[in-house]
Amino acid sequence: MSDITIYHNPDCGTSRNVLALIRNSGEEPTVIEYLKHPPSRATLEQLVADMGIGVRDLLRQKGTPHDELGLADAKWSDAELIGFMLAHPTLINRPIVVTPLGTRLCRPSEAVLDLLPQAQRGAFSKEDGEPVIDAKGQRVVKP
Repeated sequence: MSDITIYHNPDCGTSRNVLALIRNSGEEPTVIEYLKHPPSRATLEQLVADMGIGVRDLLRQKGTPHDELGLADAKWSDAELIGFMLAHPTLINRPIVVTPLGTRLCRPSEAVLDLLPQAQRGAFSKEDGEPVIDAKGQRVVKP
């Protein structure tokens, strides 16, 4: 069993690319579809702490009730924002990946490469065709 976990949304292209990059390294992660199985408050707080980001940095705006709830207002405390994320899991930005090398919100999808203990096993391109890993298993450098 892998010691890699991904908080995943199968409807998200970035999340699918990250999952595919993890698998391209030879790992089969624990996949948590967080919209169906949201993390607990303690888990979400720990993920934020482990990522070293602010709670607001984990808030997703696009396609969520962010604006309707007025979450851009500075009046909301971190605890309140976590409460909104628990009540509306679509507010949790994704994908979050946890490995022995760290925890990170993997946007863009290539961010996961710094967290993977194993090298990529072959070429990889994102769903949109953008190359990420070449035939030698090396990261493609963007011009």
